[in-house]
Amino acid sequence: MSSEAMSMRRLGPVAAAVAMAWSAAAAAQPLGPGLDGLQAARPGAAFLVEPIAERTVAALPQAPLYWRVESYPSLEQARAAAGELSLAAEAWGQAWLFTLGPAGGSSPGGRKLAEVGPVPVPPASRYLLRVNRAGGPPGAATPVHTHPGSEAFYVLKGQLTQKTPHGIARLEAGAAMNGHEPGMTMQLVSTGREDLEQLVMFVVDADRPFSSPATFD
Repeated sequence: MSSEAMSMRRLGPVAAAVAMAWSAAAAAQPLGPGLDGLQAARPGAAFLVEPIAERTVAALPQAPLYWRVESYPSLEQARAAAGELSLAAEAWGQAWLFTLGPAGGSSPGGRKLAEVGPVPVPPASRYLLRVNRAGGPPGAATPVHTHPGSEAFYVLKGQLTQKTPHGIARLEAGAAMNGHEPGMTMQLVSTGREDLEQLVMFVVDADRPFSSPATFD
């Protein structure tokens, strides 16, 4: 069994279905206004979206929260360092620990690569914390969509372009970007000269659909 299939199996049938549905829906997507010049370099290129870790929590601290991204030599070490609001996972050939908490924190034994925030937190009775690995070849694009919460990005390779009603933002390898307020319409496109590899961290309302189709008005 592939590492991707094992990861989806650990997350359960709902997350696995989300990953497969997104990958299928993202194949050969039309690009939204302002992205017309970024036509797919590879016909039918699919934008991969795969959940690698998630947990549901009843409440979050009131203080401003940041996603902390740390790498570890092994998944076992990442799990051993995990806190109450941490997610440990393997992706892109590396073990990771993602922790939602105050600015300036660190986890024992980890290499801190990014701190992203303050994270916009939606009002909710329960929260889903999820991390996806995502990306694809140059020109691959997601459908236009929204989430009932925020998503933050950390790019490992390639270039990410995000289109929202606020404009177009580009993110190079080694850079991070904070999420927008809940319900933001967006489309993501791989726009570099090599395949995009990124990690995406979510804080969303656990009782609402994780993603919904949208359009740019």
